[in-house]
Amino acid sequence: MSLIDTHTHLESFVHRGLLSDTLARAKEAEVEAMITIGTSPEDWGLYADLARDHLGFIHATAGLHPCAVDAQWEPAVGQLAAFWNRDHQPVALGECGLDRFHLPKDPAEAERIFGWQRAAFTFQLDLAKRLGCPLVVHSRGAFRECVELIDASGVDWTRVVFHCFTEGEAEMAELIRRGGVGSFTGVLTYKNAEAVRAAAKLQGLARFMVETDAPYLTPMPHRGKPNEPAFLRHTAEFAAGVFGVSHEELAAVTTANARQFFALAKNH
Repeated sequence: MSLIDTHTHLESFVHRGLLSDTLARAKEAEVEAMITIGTSPEDWGLYADLARDHLGFIHATAGLHPCAVDAQWEPAVGQLAAFWNRDHQPVALGECGLDRFHLPKDPAEAERIFGWQRAAFTFQLDLAKRLGCPLVVHSRGAFRECVELIDASGVDWTRVVFHCFTEGEAEMAELIRRGGVGSFTGVLTYKNAEAVRAAAKLQGLARFMVETDAPYLTPMPHRGKPNEPAFLRHTAEFAAGVFGVSHEELAAVTTANARQFFALAKNH
């Protein structure tokens, strides 16, 4: 059951000296490729180097995460376009988007930061439209606002993925209507995630992609431990049960979906 982790963060494994062992366990768990997701200028270069050093196994993106947005967001996003001038380009722009969940409690400060988030997201949407590349969206507590900004941007919705989709069927219907997709993490395996499972079923297996968002959102039965790409298998096996298909069929479809959406080549 060969799988692709479409959204992981390898920085923490690198800084703890755990990358080699983590990648080895991923391969043992039949993860054939992964996409490490850029969140700020601090990791964009690292991930570009990892993609170069692990051709075909690690792919990278670059984007400014809403929780990394501050008053200096303009110089940060101003560096993004240069990564598409390299020999090994990012496979997507992101993750970028909006996040109300982590805003400060002071209303005035929260709205000031959220205004920066909106501006940074709008800039990145314009860049994604010009590049014609896939877009990885982070949306937490701001689904409607994310959708409205994407609508206004003119970005091709068929190239948009809302990663770690944790909304319900109504929100999934909005993505389907526009041609966008949601990808799913270990949250799918949580007992209280009926709405997420219903959204996955509404989208259907034919459009399904799976991710870890490691080191976060560890699936059952390892919940409580740091997540890693090797644990993708647990989410995939659980998803096969949700869709009523074999593990092999789930893996084949999701891997094909990931390769098509991100235009992943096995070898360069």
